[in-house]
Amino acid sequence: MTQATSSPDPSTPDLSEGWSEQRSRLRKDLGRLDVLFFLICTLVGLDTIGSVAAQGPQGLTWMAVLALVFFLPYGLLVAELGSAFPVQGGPYVWTRLAFGRLVAGLNQVLYWLSNPVWLGGSLCIIALTTWEEFFTPLPGLWKYAAGLAFIWIGALAVVQSVRVGKWVPTAGAVARIVLLGFFLVSVVVYAIERGVHPLPAGDFNPTYAGFVALVPVLIFNYVGFELPSSAAEEMTNPKRDIPLSILRSGFASLVLYGGPILGILFVLPAKEIGSLAGFIDACKAVFTVYGGHIAADGTVVLTGAGAVLGGIAAAGLIIGLLTSGVTWAMGAHRAQAVACADGAGPAWLGRISERYGTPVRVNLLSSVLASVLLIVALNLTDGNGEKYFAAGLGLAISTTFISYVITFPSLVVLRRKYPATPRPYSVPGGRFGLWTVTALATGLVAFTVVVLIWPGFGVGWFGTAGSAADSLPPSFAGERLQYTLSQVVPLLLFLAVGGLFYAWGTPTRRRARAEAAHDGRDLAHQVTGAPDHRQGTAARGGLR
Repeated sequence: MTQATSSPDPSTPDLSEGWSEQRSRLRKDLGRLDVLFFLICTLVGLDTIGSVAAQGPQGLTWMAVLALVFFLPYGLLVAELGSAFPVQGGPYVWTRLAFGRLVAGLNQVLYWLSNPVWLGGSLCIIALTTWEEFFTPLPGLWKYAAGLAFIWIGALAVVQSVRVGKWVPTAGAVARIVLLGFFLVSVVVYAIERGVHPLPAGDFNPTYAGFVALVPVLIFNYVGFELPSSAAEEMTNPKRDIPLSILRSGFASLVLYGGPILGILFVLPAKEIGSLAGFIDACKAVFTVYGGHIAADGTVVLTGAGAVLGGIAAAGLIIGLLTSGVTWAMGAHRAQAVACADGAGPAWLGRISERYGTPVRVNLLSSVLASVLLIVALNLTDGNGEKYFAAGLGLAISTTFISYVITFPSLVVLRRKYPATPRPYSVPGGRFGLWTVTALATGLVAFTVVVLIWPGFGVGWFGTAGSAADSLPPSFAGERLQYTLSQVVPLLLFLAVGGLFYAWGTPTRRRARAEAAHDGRDLAHQVTGAPDHRQGTAARGGLR
């Protein structure tokens, strides 16, 4: 185990002394395989499989299209930024170098807060739903207790040192491969014994209404490439490992994500697939081949080996959900700590624990926020899981994607501002490739933010089929204002938090400016031989 004691590349602009003081506490314990598992755990989201399957076969069509026009450009973009600027804090540093500390600080707060929203929102509600479907109901206070346990077990994992904590995404990646692989094998067995629902070719035809409904969850499952860069100075060789891991994990995620969606469509009638429980219901239906039956009303009863395997799969799903939140937190929290140490937030949040080498204070604050969100949301929605899930997932995605709208253009700006910085990997195609990649990635996340805040945007325009009202989440049917407020009000609050954080970082920025001025005076004295003002004053004081 080695410590990172200096900036990884002298050609890369350094941050303020606030972060330099913390850098020595980092430990280089992330190897190539660790980064690969980290990305698989990040990219393969188990919470949105049902949301995509609920849109029918065209979900697979749009998945293929977005793989080409978003996933590929996004991966190329991050591969260059991550290998050219392998500095702890990743997205914050890229944005800071491109647009300055204020913009980067506000942007980073949005990126960071999306994690407790996601953990205390959609991840937590799916974990609770899975538990109730396969094990036992959680009435009254038991639901709150189980949700808080889910959040704080994750918090305990995030605070651990990299040497220990890296096993969480590894376990998550293995759980995904085993769970999704076993599900697909079971679908084949189910198809042989009981047949499957036909998927007419016409159902794969893409529609604009389907695109508007699917683009948020599909792109959300395609993002996360930048997260390992937030821990770049804890990698043994980030310039080599980041681009290579992006390539490998990208292919793996397409297989692990597309296969289960197809399996759900084969097993369940499209009208019976729900956004929240689609994958859970499909698992229960498929596992009846090992023991159990499906009643005439659609109720699934698992018995014998089916019940045992169902319980194991449910545990694997809960582990997969928990590790998703933990892995994203490991990256987002590190970037927020760098921002705070750099003067874009309160300095006390930028401290790295000497014992663990992780930003323990940011981790704990995030868990508190996730806990508050869970309690408030369960009360506001009266325990309505579908409503809670829709609002929480939409907010997590829109918050993350607003930050991407600022971060992605950093690629073009940094090519211009730092042309001499070594780039082990560069986006191919010269200026045309550079602008194409940036425009596609930025444009699609910006469009996604619009359709999240106003579902159905553009539906029914220019002769397109469908009604904008039908694009609202089913749990918010006829409640457009309530849904929009559930997105806009928290976003405004998060921006206010970003402004407050930046104000709290004033002492750090003032101290950094004073130190820079001091270093400048010392350099001028050494070069010119000019008398030092402070030395002269001290001498005169001594004579007196």
